[in-house]
Amino acid sequence: MSHWIDNQKNLMLFSGRSHPELGEAVARELGISVTPMTARDFANGEIFVRFEESVRGSDAFVLQSYPQPLNKAIMEQLIMIDALKRGSAKRITAILPFYPYARQDKKHRGREPISARLIADLMKTAGADRIVSVDLHTDQIQGFFDGPVDHMHAMPILTDHIRKNYGTDNIAIVSPDAGRVKTAEKWANILDDAPLAFVHKTRDIDVANKVTSNRVIGDVDGRTCILIDDMIDTGGTIAGAVDVLRKAGAADVIIATTHGVFSDPARERLNACGAREVITTDTLPQNTEGWDNLTVLPIAPLVAKTIHEIFENGSVTTLFE
Repeated sequence: MSHWIDNQKNLMLFSGRSHPELGEAVARELGISVTPMTARDFANGEIFVRFEESVRGSDAFVLQSYPQPLNKAIMEQLIMIDALKRGSAKRITAILPFYPYARQDKKHRGREPISARLIADLMKTAGADRIVSVDLHTDQIQGFFDGPVDHMHAMPILTDHIRKNYGTDNIAIVSPDAGRVKTAEKWANILDDAPLAFVHKTRDIDVANKVTSNRVIGDVDGRTCILIDDMIDTGGTIAGAVDVLRKAGAADVIIATTHGVFSDPARERLNACGAREVITTDTLPQNTEGWDNLTVLPIAPLVAKTIHEIFENGSVTTLFE
């Protein structure tokens, strides 16, 4: 009877409709193809998906990016996971390169949701056994999912680009606020112990949301400043920080972020702010049209390596050592 048993593991990659280029790029890195699926929207907006091949017993990886409008993409990924669970996939890994609702990771005031936790619960309920994400907005989101969470880092991809194009002799790593200083320290360590600086904001306590003055803590005079953040949405904070760095004597400013959300008017702001280059990855689909200074680095090699390690029961941690 034993010759009937096939111990061959079966890796299958599934990609939602929000960023098909990323799915194809990850598949190429893995030397496989994305499993074909039928997906369509009904007239009232409901989503239907069906996979064209048997998924029984497979090690299934479901990739979805979250460009705007992101709620539809979330629902599509949940439905794909449900279809895999009901199709008897052996293990389901949800890949969310950009984790949605990550900024709502705690209650700032009463009667507010913790939406980042809700996303994790939805993934679990749909049938995901594991989550993979890149550069979570805060580390505690790893604890929101009841199962393994692989938290990947795009820092090596971004720092390699900086090292190749700007060297490490005359740079400073700058955090746009006090909250990102820890991340900036990691960057500084990788880039030959580059000096650190951060932009300090003083608020007017009488006027809500009004930042009265900014100043740079740290020496940036004559240096090429690498201004870092995990995500850039409308670009207001970052464009303001570029201005402050310029006034403090920075020779050049390079902006680096993992997740280029770039909601309007980010493009106009970042084009006009005086930064020499804006570097991001393609965790979200990027359109370089209308940008003078945008560089998009591929995230697919990192995602593919992670999938490979999970599939082979290897160590994902070793990717960062």
